[in-house]
Amino acid sequence: MCHYQIGEIFRKINNHEKALFHFKKSLEIALINGGFNENNNILSKNEIKYAKSLLRAGYEFFRLQDLDSAKNYYSKIIDLNFHSTELENIKASAYNNLSGIYLHESSYKTAREYARKAIEIRRKYNNKIYEAAALGNLASIYLEEKKFNDAKSIYLSAINLIEKNTSDEAVRFKEDLYFNLAWALYKMKDYTAYDYQEKSYLIKDDRRDKEIRKTVEQVYAQQKVDLEKEKTALVEEQRKLEEAQEAKTSLLFAALSVLVLFVSGVVIYNYKLRQKNLRLKLSESKLLQQQNLEKVKSEAQVKILNATIDGKETERKLIAEILHDNVSALLSSANMHLTATRKQFNGETPQEIEKTQAIILEASQKVRDLSHNLVSSVLLKFGLEYAVKDVIKKYSNSQLQFEIDAQNINRYNQEFEIRIFNVIQELINNILKHSKANYAQIELKEEKDQLTILVKDDGVGFSASSSSFSDGIGLNQVEARVRMMNGKLTIKSGENVGTSIFVKVPILRKEKSTVLTSVG
Repeated sequence: MCHYQIGEIFRKINNHEKALFHFKKSLEIALINGGFNENNNILSKNEIKYAKSLLRAGYEFFRLQDLDSAKNYYSKIIDLNFHSTELENIKASAYNNLSGIYLHESSYKTAREYARKAIEIRRKYNNKIYEAAALGNLASIYLEEKKFNDAKSIYLSAINLIEKNTSDEAVRFKEDLYFNLAWALYKMKDYTAYDYQEKSYLIKDDRRDKEIRKTVEQVYAQQKVDLEKEKTALVEEQRKLEEAQEAKTSLLFAALSVLVLFVSGVVIYNYKLRQKNLRLKLSESKLLQQQNLEKVKSEAQVKILNATIDGKETERKLIAEILHDNVSALLSSANMHLTATRKQFNGETPQEIEKTQAIILEASQKVRDLSHNLVSSVLLKFGLEYAVKDVIKKYSNSQLQFEIDAQNINRYNQEFEIRIFNVIQELINNILKHSKANYAQIELKEEKDQLTILVKDDGVGFSASSSSFSDGIGLNQVEARVRMMNGKLTIKSGENVGTSIFVKVPILRKEKSTVLTSVG
């Protein structure tokens, strides 16, 4: 099982080509050691090892987009004739993954058949987690066929199986099930979809937060190990220095016994030169240690900063939704009740009711303004292009003219749109606060799966040593946000020549329904 275990390691780090190589080696060894019986089936004592290797190899072919090979390996599992609980569960995984492949190829009838076989086996052995995964695949088939009611019913059944299960695997499946159910409800114009979408996002944020904390802990643990290694190296270097000094001293006294005047001068000169070199080497070692420490701290700070920004964005979005969906609705309801009360008076309406309605209207407007400031409702409903147009329309006046040029802008992943919108909004704030500009322009363009953003103005600009820009959004936060999105940031500015800021990031597309695969 050595090759199998090595394949597992490469699978977990997403090196699918090397994982596939070792799983194939595991299959070869299983065949050599196991042999065949009279029905041309591998012997039962080696069957489980063989079946597991087939399942893993099929999964790696699927990840490498070689779907025909994946189907071939999964079919070999299904053709095995020996019966055992473990083998039946492996077959259930093969059925489930074949369902996902045929769904990918739009062969919906075949995909349903395999999904139902996987569900039947998982239900037989009361494996609720993988039964939920198989149900999720069946629901995704109905979703792709636009049978939204059927998809909704099956998604809810799958969620009910693992609703209270907090294992890592169950949580991973629930994230996808909530998201896919939200998509089905959205297509049905049932806006409880946003509740399930939020549940999916909360799970995703929690998993990402755990990964960030784990990364930070690993960084600091590695930093501690590196510091200990440097400390040990410095102690060893000091010991060698002391030994060298003792040796040189002995050599000096020996030389003095032969040629006191001539040799002593040479030895002293050599001693001082070597001592200087050792001091330089020690200084270089300390400098290198300090540089490594600063690099680790910088990387950790960037990761912590990004995690903080993500947390703030999630919190702002949640507060905005509460204000819009709950508080605003309550104020509207109160206003309706007061309007109904006014009709019950035959004569003049009491002044207190009119004043109360005016106060409620003012509070509603403030709630809408606050909700819009936290997360733009235009952004959530209509997308990035319309949200930016809404902002510049609000800020344009006789003193500062804003223009926008948007080319080929579509709807993207919601988190991606929020992050890009926040960066643009902060750059606009810097123009308003610092530039003293009369004209500003924003250019948005989608090209070859890249989103480019150019924000420029004709204001006072700033030199390389100026702090006016960092007093606004802060270069660290801008660069951290763009770097987290695997993008690039370029700033061109000078005193009294205006400022141009160019951002280029890979586009994160709007998510569709996902297929749940089994590897165990």
